[in-house]
Amino acid sequence: MTTPQKGNLNLVPFVSVDNMMKLILSIGVEEMIAGIAAQIESDFKRWESFDKTARVASHSKEGVIELMPTSDGEVYGFKYVNGHPKNTKEGLQTVTAFGLLADVGTGYPLLFTEMTILTALRTAAMSAVAAKYLAPKDAKIMAMIGNGAQCEFQALAFKAICGIDTVRLYDIDPVATDKAVFNLKDSGLTVIRTNSHQECVSGADIITTCTADKQCATILTDNMVGAGQHINAIGGDCPGKTELHKDILLRSDIFVEYPPQTRVEGEIQQLKEDHPVKELWKVIAGIEQGRTSDTQITLFDSVGFAIEDFSALRYLYSAIKGTEFFDNLDMLADPDEPRDLYGMVRRAAKTGAVA
Repeated sequence: MTTPQKGNLNLVPFVSVDNMMKLILSIGVEEMIAGIAAQIESDFKRWESFDKTARVASHSKEGVIELMPTSDGEVYGFKYVNGHPKNTKEGLQTVTAFGLLADVGTGYPLLFTEMTILTALRTAAMSAVAAKYLAPKDAKIMAMIGNGAQCEFQALAFKAICGIDTVRLYDIDPVATDKAVFNLKDSGLTVIRTNSHQECVSGADIITTCTADKQCATILTDNMVGAGQHINAIGGDCPGKTELHKDILLRSDIFVEYPPQTRVEGEIQQLKEDHPVKELWKVIAGIEQGRTSDTQITLFDSVGFAIEDFSALRYLYSAIKGTEFFDNLDMLADPDEPRDLYGMVRRAAKTGAVA
């Protein structure tokens, strides 16, 4: 990372929603997901160099607001993110987010950015990275239960990174599936609309569950999951919110990001605290094995972890260099004399900088 240079310390690169969309279209959706995925893999291989803490969550009956911080000792990053399932009915996003990178040596911000769209890309990239190590060899068919805002990103990530060629869609809201079918029509994927959970998962190599209701639900029952399948469970991500029947967990080899967080927020909150799980970073780093047989059921119990957002922010910081897809935000005070902040205010009044 580059430390801010004297003379422009007040300016912080800011990526707006408009510039984020322009950047994605310039790079390509699949290419950008693949780039974020590569950064995630690289950072997971140095997992032990990071500060690790479960996200700081503020829960209410309407939803949750969270802060997700981490640092590798040189760069600090955090994400603000909410999850309010009721928002969709009010014409609002279920999830919104923004994030920041800062130089640890000075504490000065290096990047400020929207992360609603970037989180969608990051989540899809993380899912596909996990499946790269856990899914059946030569997997081609993915079932996607829950066709909301994350659906298309997941489908494109698995196409780009894992080589799937067919996605089967189901949602209790047919309008959501209409949207996904339309958006994926020119993706190069074979898109199949199904009429039930059971029809959707039948014959799939990979099952992705991504529903939004903040409750303990049973999206998949035990009889729906067969030998050899990989489950990418990304909808259960806070206390009291799950998607899978407990019996599926007992039949599966479970892989997680950060156990102290996942045991509180993930599918495994249904199990005893000492139920064995494997940490995904150890698989990526070659310390432990992922998929070991054709009949093994693998489960990525994904709740999202701060290092993944850190990776996405690092990727973005590099990607915007030399482009027009950011604005310099006048965000930091930069007095001529560091100790004379009040004098800076007085001079601004005298020069007419403040009316």
